[in-house]
Amino acid sequence: MRDVTTAQTPVDLDVQPTPLALLLLGREADPRSERGVECPGDLPSPSDPDLVERARAAKEKLGDKVFVLGHHYQRDEVIQFADVTGDSFKLARDAAARPEAEYIVFCGVHFMAESADILTGDDQKVVLPDLAAGCSMADMATAEQVAECWDVLTEAGIAQQVVPVSYMNSSADIKAFTGKHGGTICTSSNAKRALDWAFEQGEKVLFLPDQHLGRNTAVRDMGMSLEDCVLYNPHKPNGGLTAEELRNAKMILWRGHCSVHGRFSIDSVDDVRERIPGVRVLVHPECKHEVVAAADEVGSTEYIIKALDAAPAGSKWAIGTELNLVRRLANAHPDKEIVFLDKTVCFCSTMNRIDLPHLVWTLESLAEGNLVNRIEVDRETEQFAKQALERMLALP
Repeated sequence: MRDVTTAQTPVDLDVQPTPLALLLLGREADPRSERGVECPGDLPSPSDPDLVERARAAKEKLGDKVFVLGHHYQRDEVIQFADVTGDSFKLARDAAARPEAEYIVFCGVHFMAESADILTGDDQKVVLPDLAAGCSMADMATAEQVAECWDVLTEAGIAQQVVPVSYMNSSADIKAFTGKHGGTICTSSNAKRALDWAFEQGEKVLFLPDQHLGRNTAVRDMGMSLEDCVLYNPHKPNGGLTAEELRNAKMILWRGHCSVHGRFSIDSVDDVRERIPGVRVLVHPECKHEVVAAADEVGSTEYIIKALDAAPAGSKWAIGTELNLVRRLANAHPDKEIVFLDKTVCFCSTMNRIDLPHLVWTLESLAEGNLVNRIEVDRETEQFAKQALERMLALP
């Protein structure tokens, strides 16, 4: 009998990594995916003790030519160089309000930089310090998959009744699809307003790509039932749904989610309540429905920040959102007990690809006149995506 415990794999076995594996490693290119590609050029060593001074010197040399945006989930080492901080849409609007800045350095992820490029002037260049900083949620809905979904809705005889609403956390392609089909974009702050508008335009909503924000807004904020929602799975024939299920639904939710917020569970909530008597649980609406239902408060990133700013001294909070932000809030409010909802450390891995070496390399390259890692949306995609964004801006 062969001894499987001592069997050896031939050393000359030619094993080639798959294209998906290369993308996940930040290598190779797929322009239709949020997963990025490896950056050209040589990055400074992360152990270089002069990184902070180098970043400061390059930024000073660029002066008003550069405007650095820092998303709330960024590392502290990066946030310190941001001219403004905020969520993805706020930052894109801030960039558009600075037409004198030639370079917009977006310390965030790919879809955010795309949105900034859509909203800024033609003479402005949007730069992402690491092209591999993508978004797993945005990656869960591709243009091809969504086009196929629309065909399914057409075959079911309901496409004319459906208004697409896409979360800001989506690629430019998905925003363009939304604009082309008469829909709008939403943020976690204005999702209810966007859905109210959509149901004034049609009888049903196709909500992309985050199922949890769509479900939580429909059920928690608008009084729908869970039975009013169906889940479209792009990896199954017809989305895994019958024509009758689609016709009976009010909310057609895309099977996508945030890899960070999706980690929180009822067990997380129960555990923190047991460990910290009197704690208030505050979670982001990208969390699962059962977690949102068990929380004391639910709100966007900006809501979470304002709630903790206004909270009384001595209050106790467990926050269900990205860890960098939770740590920053805890440090900013030493008079309050602020903890991460889950025991497991959970950063946004793609957001954390933007680190100080990448930022230094970017700023120094721009200071030397070398444009690197530009994010540029093609004209047609930009046209329709901008329509969807403008519909959001016009929401009452």
